Amino acid sequence: MNKIFLIGNLTADPDYSVSASGVPVCRFSIAVNRRFSGNNDDRTADFFRIVTFRKTAENCGSFLSKGRKVGVVGSIQINDYTDKEGNRRQSVDVTADEVEFLSPKGEGDAPARKPSSTLEPVSDDALPF
Repeated sequence: MNKIFLIGNLTADPDYSVSASGVPVCRFSIAVNRRFSGNNDDRTADFFRIVTFRKTAENCGSFLSKGRKVGVVGSIQINDYTDKEGNRRQSVDVTADEVEFLSPKGEGDAPARKPSSTLEPVSDDALPF
């Protein structure tokens, strides 16, 4: 079974495009904090490249931005390729089946709106049913 669960923050704005066959594709990277800190109590992070397709790609391209927290469920894909100098290389990507947006859209841009803690009473006569 090849399944991975990640929670992290986008390291840059996502890259949204449409493939030659018309399939929406969105790529982005997330930083995932490790459970334990390093020698100097500095938290270290691992960086994962994520790729999404179709409706998930459209949503990610429309609503995600740098710094947003996401949960990703998907599978690891190892790709072999030859670089410009002719060297064989490998890249590791996560193909996302699900992406859950975990931080509010405006987080980082403006303070989040807090719900009102007081409710106003409504007369039964004002209800339409």
